Amino acid sequence: MLLSGTPALSRPIELFKQGVFGMYQGASNHEELHNLIKATVMIRRLKKDVLSELPVKRRQQVFLDLADKDMKQINALFCELEVVKGKIKACKSKEEAESLKFTEKNIINKIYNESAEAKIPAVLDYLGTVIEAGCKFIVFAHHQPMIDSIHQFLLKKKVGCIRIDGGTPAGSRQSLVNDFQEKDAIKAAVLSIKASGVGLTLTAASTVIFAELSWTPGDIIQAEDRAHRIGQVSSVNVYFLLANDTVDDIIWDVVQSKLENLGQMLDGHENSLEVSSNRTTTTSSSSSTAKQKTLDSFVKRCNSLTSEQQPNPKHPRK
Repeated sequence: MLLSGTPALSRPIELFKQGVFGMYQGASNHEELHNLIKATVMIRRLKKDVLSELPVKRRQQVFLDLADKDMKQINALFCELEVVKGKIKACKSKEEAESLKFTEKNIINKIYNESAEAKIPAVLDYLGTVIEAGCKFIVFAHHQPMIDSIHQFLLKKKVGCIRIDGGTPAGSRQSLVNDFQEKDAIKAAVLSIKASGVGLTLTAASTVIFAELSWTPGDIIQAEDRAHRIGQVSSVNVYFLLANDTVDDIIWDVVQSKLENLGQMLDGHENSLEVSSNRTTTTSSSSSTAKQKTLDSFVKRCNSLTSEQQPNPKHPRK
């Protein structure tokens, strides 16, 4: 008997890691697969079924306004990505297509790295407003420069904080968690999405902030639930700090697509990262709604860009 809080982080094939089933990609016949595993091997219980008294969790998008100088390299990489995607569509050789797809992945990874660097000033500016509120909060990030910058910013502001990332010794993590849970002077927890997304209870905070996104929806949901778990007495507010025309445009759509596939397979219907209709912004008054973008899916990301950016309440990414 297997017991898991997250049976699959990203794709249906992850259900079968305990066996050898050959090589597969993608998913089809979601309804048939759901009915089959439910009738034979799966008992599925959601958090709302077993923790009915747990306070609600609300998600909200916060759109950051990035300086043009910080966007220069990202814009150049997106143009390069457009060219490569065009070549992939036009090429007739399978070998050439595979080579170009490898190049495409490398460019996207560069955009991921550059987006983290570009977002740092705006993320720190946003955290400055959170500090003023005086509440305990959790900040998740992925890249080391982002984690370092947030940690140094909090220390400079003399905000009591803990930090847990891949370099934190396993033996000291629980002590850091206890400090955050028990000491009023410790206001912030700076956490790596990968290193701190599971196994930690941080219910002393009801505010969770994602400075960056993860490509894996399970990582995001598990990270949120460091605060949204047994012991939490307040509603948990989750804020995603997003920047248009960066890798966030790509990742948000990838995450939603993966959640839809997982939801169809596990629960018999599509799931998504549902966000509230109330949006906030850190954009300046000079920003225009014409700059903001909503994208359909990863495969359409570089072919079709429509507009939106968020000063005051705007349209969320779907």
